[in-house]
Amino acid sequence: MIHIAKPVIGEEEKNAVLEVLSSGMLAQGSKVKELEQKFAEYCGTKYAIAFNNGTSALHACNNAIGIKPGDEVITVPFTFVATANSIIMQGAKPVFVDIKKNTFNMDPEKIEEKITEKTRAILVVDLYGQIHDYEAIKAIANKHNLKIIEDACQAVGAELNGRKAGNFGDVAAFSLYATKNMTSGEGGIVVTNDEEIDELCRRFRHHGQSEKTRYQYFELGFNYRMMDLQAAIALEQLKKIESFNTKRIKHAKSLIEALSGTEGLTLPFIKPYTKHVFHQFTMIVEDNFKYTRDELMEKLKQKGIGCAVFYPKPLHLHPHFSRMGYKEGDFPVSEKLAKKVISLPVHPSLNQDDMNKIIKAFEEIQNE
Repeated sequence: MIHIAKPVIGEEEKNAVLEVLSSGMLAQGSKVKELEQKFAEYCGTKYAIAFNNGTSALHACNNAIGIKPGDEVITVPFTFVATANSIIMQGAKPVFVDIKKNTFNMDPEKIEEKITEKTRAILVVDLYGQIHDYEAIKAIANKHNLKIIEDACQAVGAELNGRKAGNFGDVAAFSLYATKNMTSGEGGIVVTNDEEIDELCRRFRHHGQSEKTRYQYFELGFNYRMMDLQAAIALEQLKKIESFNTKRIKHAKSLIEALSGTEGLTLPFIKPYTKHVFHQFTMIVEDNFKYTRDELMEKLKQKGIGCAVFYPKPLHLHPHFSRMGYKEGDFPVSEKLAKKVISLPVHPSLNQDDMNKIIKAFEEIQNE
């Protein structure tokens, strides 16, 4: 079975964990500090702050830019729930706007109609590993004096015009979950170029304490610290992230070349001047394909090809958010794509034989 995702854990990661276990320093220590320094260098930002998971990192981002109860933050319904939950965790309301079909990212043309006197920020998502429409959204944010949070949880190493993800907002969050392009099992990192945001995030993850003082509490904070065990894994993964992403891009290219021209399949769109790191290789099964999306999934699984849907229902259709007044029909692009998208394996554990098996499976399905 070719799985949709598979973490790549080598001897280096195992030895790094054993080193931490032997050191006696298991919680937030020297490994976390080293990871923060090296991740900031990798992204090209001044600061990086490590967290216990990506959701905590997003929560800290909202807090650091001053999101408070009663505020509104614009984001998308076609994403993982943590994006919107991080807004609610601050007592604010997620205000959804629809996405563009070709990129799966926020549609800038639909933002301004949702801006009110309560709007404080735009939380953009670099979905599937491709950076959002930065220039258009930045112009809107500047016009209305709004902050930008970049949810780059799926986009470690992605680039736009040579700049890496994490540089396209006032603050950005990454996830190091087990299936992400680089992992620490669970983990998250915030990056920023703002010294004040850096300090607020550091306090937020440690019960409101500054790292400059102990047992002095400036505001409400949480226990969102990363362990050195996690950081040790992430440091080894960071050394490999470029090779991991290169393999993902290579596998995606193989699929695009093989499946292009297939009637009824809309393959991933890569924007000019971007480096799409393919956290997911997601395509659209159109109405004129031989089978429905769900039929195609079943046939692929019968042939030993793992596949998945990210995401099967937009957030606004779940009870958690429909209670806010959202209903079916509010975001037609998201709703339609949720019924048609399918993601195929491109993770770095695969080799060309695996990719050929996936391609052959499609050929056989087409000829059935």
